[in-house]
Amino acid sequence: MSKIGVMVCGHGSRDEGAVAEFGRFVAAVEKRLPQYPVSSGFLEFARPVLREGLDRLRAQGVDRILAVPGLLFAAGHAKNDMPSVLNTYQAQHPGLTIDYARELAVDLKLLRAAGERIAAAEAAAKTTVPRHETLLLVVGRGTTDPDANSNISKVTRMLWEGMGFGWAETGYSGVTFPLVGPALEHVVRLGYRRVVVFPYFLFTGVLVKRIYAAADEMAARRPDIDILKASYLNDHPLVIETVAERMQEILDGGNVMNCLMCKYREQVLGFEAEVGWPQESHHHHVEGIGTGDAAPARAHEHDHPHDHGHDHGHGHDHGRVPYPGADHPLGPRSMARKGD
Repeated sequence: MSKIGVMVCGHGSRDEGAVAEFGRFVAAVEKRLPQYPVSSGFLEFARPVLREGLDRLRAQGVDRILAVPGLLFAAGHAKNDMPSVLNTYQAQHPGLTIDYARELAVDLKLLRAAGERIAAAEAAAKTTVPRHETLLLVVGRGTTDPDANSNISKVTRMLWEGMGFGWAETGYSGVTFPLVGPALEHVVRLGYRRVVVFPYFLFTGVLVKRIYAAADEMAARRPDIDILKASYLNDHPLVIETVAERMQEILDGGNVMNCLMCKYREQVLGFEAEVGWPQESHHHHVEGIGTGDAAPARAHEHDHPHDHGHDHGHGHDHGRVPYPGADHPLGPRSMARKGD
C-alpha cells in the first residue's frame, strides 16, 4: 500500500519576509493535514528547492506524492515550470508517483477570504465611506499568459458585485497592462471618495511592496481621496482549506488542470506562436538563490543572454516567444520611462 505525502510547491522570492510567510503557510497546511507527511520547496530564489522538498518526503518512506502548487492562477510556472521539475524528479526515482494538483484558481472560498481582507481595511479606516462611493482596485501579479490575467478580471467582478462597490478596476504589478501606477492614475479621475487597493496575492514580496508604494504615492498626491491598502490573502484559513481541497481532488479523481484556454495547447488570440511550446522549466539557474546565505542549487550554464532581476517587470519570458503586450504604453514600457 502506498504511503502518501503532500508537497506544497512555492514560487520563491528574494524577499525574506515572503519566504517566512510561505513557511508559516506550509505549517498551517501541515496542521490541517495531520494524516500526511508534508514538505515544501521553491521553484526559484529560495531554499529548499523543489527537489530538496521531494527528497525529504522520500526519506520518510513516501512513494506517492500529492504536489499542490501554491499559486493562485495557472500561467507558465504552473503549466510548464513546476510540472517539468516534478516529471523529471519522478523519472529519476523509479517506484515514485507524483500527482500534480490544479492551481488554487478562482474559488469561492478564496473570494470570501479576499472579501474579509477588504472589509478589514475598511473597518480600520479613520472615516466611514459608503461602498457605493468607493472604488475597488484589484491588483494581480501579471503574467504573459492571458488566461491567468483574465482570471484577475473575474475576481474583480465577483468582488465588485458581491460587496457592492460603486466601481471596480483591475491592475497588475508587472509584465502586462495596465500596471498599478497607470491604473491608479485612471481610477482617481472617476470621482470616487475612496479607493481600496487590494493585492490579490498570497504572500508579500517585491511586487506587493511595489503596489503599496504606488498607493502611498497616489495618496500623497491626492489627499482629497481616501486611499486604503487592503492586506493580501496570506495564510487565511480559507486559503488553507482550498489547498486541502486541491489535494483531495487528486484522491477523488477530480483533478482538472487549467488547459481549456491554455496558450501552449490551443490557439489563443494574439498568442498563436506559443502552441506546442515544450514543457520545460526555465528557472534552474535561480533555484535556491536570493535569500539569506542560500547557495545556488546548481551552476547556471546556457548560452542565452538575459537579465533576471526577476520581479517579472520585464516583457519577456525566458527565451520564449516575445510577449505581444510588452510595448503597451500602460505596461512594462511605462516603468522603463521612469527608470524603474
